Amino acid sequence: MIGKLQGIIDYIGDGYVILMTGGVGYKVYTPEYLTPKATVSLWIETIVREDSIRLFGFSTMAAQNLFNQLTTVSGVGPKVALAIMSTIKTETLMSAIATGDAKTITTAPGVGKKVAEKIIVELKNKMGGGSFDFGNDSGALPDLLSALESLGYRRMDIVDMAQKLVSNNPNADVAQLVPMALKEISGNK
Repeated sequence: MIGKLQGIIDYIGDGYVILMTGGVGYKVYTPEYLTPKATVSLWIETIVREDSIRLFGFSTMAAQNLFNQLTTVSGVGPKVALAIMSTIKTETLMSAIATGDAKTITTAPGVGKKVAEKIIVELKNKMGGGSFDFGNDSGALPDLLSALESLGYRRMDIVDMAQKLVSNNPNADVAQLVPMALKEISGNK
């Protein structure tokens, strides 16, 4: 099996790149944002099926491991896992799983509430629930996200900022975090 490829991005397609390595162009499906003619190094996951062999590439081993974990969930194949990882940053996705935030996971195309909940149930313990430090009040993040959504902000636009606010202000409650978030959103830091 191929474990890692390093080469030059020759072509960027819809969800894949052609990676030129030693005169051979490998078609690698990836959630990464890559630029043409850039030299990259990708960790490779090879998926062999009856009718195809596909290479999936990731810039970090953590992203590759997350992809592998996602594909162990029934109903989540490589295509859905790639869609999830293309839409949601690795850190955001891992924290959404750890905190039970199904709403964030459903922002990925093709992922409904049932699949998101199944991902959380099957992977929450594997994500090492305690590895995400959002302070003593782990309920602050979901409450902050709900408050901002009620003000009309889309979850996929605010989740990263909200996570940073909660982790940087571990003793703050939602009433204190909402004004901070609105200030952050408006750019008046």
